[in-house]
Parts: sequence; structure tokens; C-alpha cells
Amino acid sequence: MATPKQKPSRSRTHKRKAKLYAAYKINVVKCPKCGEPKLPHRVCLNCGYYGDKQILEIGE
Repeated sequence: MATPKQKPSRSRTHKRKAKLYAAYKINVVKCPKCGEPKLPHRVCLNCGYYGDKQILEIGE
């Protein structure tokens, strides 16, 4: 099995790792009821709706 001849530099290691961290993008969609931004496939915390059904009772 091959062994590394030298330790990789810190900048080289960080350049390689930066590609991994750039892949984590959070998608945000608009709520169909109120239009507020929310995470997909989750209940809207502003109006309490998930799709066409009211799941949470939001007090105003």
C-alpha cells in the first residue's frame, strides 16, 4: 500500500474540504397560504399550514 511522502499543507487540506461545505445549501420555499419563507416539507410556523391542511393552531 502506498504511503504519503509528505504531510499535506493546511491550505491544500482546506481547499479540498471547502468543496464539501459548499454543497450544504438550504432550500427555502414560499408558504402557499401566507407567502412567508419556510423550509420545504415542514409546517409553516407563521400560519400553521402544511399544504392545504391546518396543522398548528397559531394564536395571534
